[in-house]
Amino acid sequence: MNRQRELVDILNKWAYEYYVLDNPTVSDKEYDALYDELRKLEQESGEVYADSPTKRVGGEPIKGFEKHTHIARLFSLDKSVSENELQAFLTRVEKVAGAKSAYTVEYKFDGLTVCLTYDKGVFVRATTRGNGVVGEDVTAQVLTIPSFPLKISYQGLLEVRGEAVIRLSVLEEYNKTATETLKNARNAVAGAIRNLDPKITKLRKPDIYFYDINYTSENEEFSQTQAHDFLVKEGFKVFPYFKVCQTGEEVLSAIREIEQERHHIDVLTDGAVIKVNDANLRAEMCFTDKFPRWAMAYKFEAEEVTTLLKEVVWQVGRTGKLTPLAVLEPVELGGATVSRATLNNYGDILRKKVQLRSRVLVRRSNEVIPEILGTTEYYEDSKEVEKPTVCPACGSVLTENGAHLFCPNRSCLPRLVAKLDHYASKNAMNIDGFSESTAQILVEKKGVKSFSDLYRLTAEDFADLDGFKDKKIANLLTAIEKSKRPTLDAFFFAIGVDGVGRVAGKDLAVKFKNLENLKNASFDELIGMENIGEITANAILEYFKDEENLSELAELEKAGVQPVWSEEKKDGVFSGELVVLTGSLTNYKRSEAQKLIEERGGACQSSVTSKTTLVIAGEEAGSKLEKAKKLGVKVIDEEQFKKMLDK
Repeated sequence: MNRQRELVDILNKWAYEYYVLDNPTVSDKEYDALYDELRKLEQESGEVYADSPTKRVGGEPIKGFEKHTHIARLFSLDKSVSENELQAFLTRVEKVAGAKSAYTVEYKFDGLTVCLTYDKGVFVRATTRGNGVVGEDVTAQVLTIPSFPLKISYQGLLEVRGEAVIRLSVLEEYNKTATETLKNARNAVAGAIRNLDPKITKLRKPDIYFYDINYTSENEEFSQTQAHDFLVKEGFKVFPYFKVCQTGEEVLSAIREIEQERHHIDVLTDGAVIKVNDANLRAEMCFTDKFPRWAMAYKFEAEEVTTLLKEVVWQVGRTGKLTPLAVLEPVELGGATVSRATLNNYGDILRKKVQLRSRVLVRRSNEVIPEILGTTEYYEDSKEVEKPTVCPACGSVLTENGAHLFCPNRSCLPRLVAKLDHYASKNAMNIDGFSESTAQILVEKKGVKSFSDLYRLTAEDFADLDGFKDKKIANLLTAIEKSKRPTLDAFFFAIGVDGVGRVAGKDLAVKFKNLENLKNASFDELIGMENIGEITANAILEYFKDEENLSELAELEKAGVQPVWSEEKKDGVFSGELVVLTGSLTNYKRSEAQKLIEERGGACQSSVTSKTTLVIAGEEAGSKLEKAKKLGVKVIDEEQFKKMLDK
């Protein structure tokens, strides 16, 4: 075999492992070296094979999209929005097939349908669905997507159908640096594929999940399982969830399963697709003018909705940073009434072009506070959100740092409340029974302004406060006294140095052993640590230069607060492992998982580096998982993690 052909085959194999199987076997460096060699050989020979990976590079912008007529019509699906409506579909199937009718159930992704054509085993064209008969030729754009083969073994004329998507983690990363943020994954992928410049398509990193065979020149009739197996065999990327159900009850069970799990996958999905599996039964049931009678889409309750933005309220956090909170016209979303949503900062307001009295697109996911994705409509009374110049709580003149606004007044009431609440929290000083409302009362009624003030409180200080009975007072004072012997890492986290979270606090404790050593740390010592970047290193140095901070640390010491640290080495299944937790775990809180790892000899990191030895990836694992794969770091899922714990 000539070297050029060999390189194409090797690179396509590696790309298939990376983009389709999600299991890379080589590093980026190895791939890039062979890719550069191939490109040089192509330049020398003047020949580029049909399946060469160099064909996937985004070309020059096109002038417009040409219309293309599909070989076979791409039907849409009838929809049901309740189990009763879906049951009516299942009953219709049973009337034709009897009780012995098998179904397949798959995720319904909220993206852009695309149809790919192959002839004599070679990819020739990609089009949008359009009206089902005529679509637009988007070949140049789709060529930038690496998750489908350019060459297959099937030698006839073939159309396959898939859903182009942009993964949620990819969208999040893109929006971090985008001059204009993309509202949601659906709009993002539509804009990526239907963009005249393929380079923009490539930049947005769309993907395609394939799910159907639309046409073969032999007019073969495929069951859904046969179609799925064909796509897998030919190297197309399919979503891993594919369930065959023998009864209607099994279909309903699968849909309930998808409805729960959809919150934990990295793709925007709005429902499930149910299809009769048997090809002969499909032929018997046939089509309406619009839909196949043998398939049904089950739509879940919307997680995105538009509503009116009434007001923006600015909240002050413990660092003084102001965060805008959107007050909305109440609207039903995901089974709840939503009246508030987050906006990250003033820069976020500008990027999303949010205005007061404008209609905004709101998304709610995983039962957390909803987020505004962008603006869909303006009205005559819409107006710009004014950037505040003074603190809404204390009236101090605000300062700016990048896109963020800060109140510089350390005695600002909400700053004090948030600071004390953080100090007393479970992963910090762990003062049981202390809450944000407790902090609010103590600041307002008793003049508490610092951490050390907590250790001066007596039972008499609480006696005249509503809601504080003798037992509650005694328990709280006991918890405050108990907090005087925190672990060093918890103390570093509690005092609230910018950028120092729990993992960084642990790293600092391991390296510096005590507070005095950390006070005297140099920039080079800090920046040399795995989880400390330049910004955090400078924040640590500035914290210990500040006379007010040093005075407070002295007062804490005088009050008897003595952080303790033990270097006791623990043996166990994670001994010697540098572990990163990413994504959400079903059976463990992040803090619990970290504790279990450390109890068994492992050390947790906050980010993936060249020294990381293990990544535990839960649902919705994003950029950390991608980096781990590129670095060749071992990755396990929650089930494998559980098995390690049981050893």
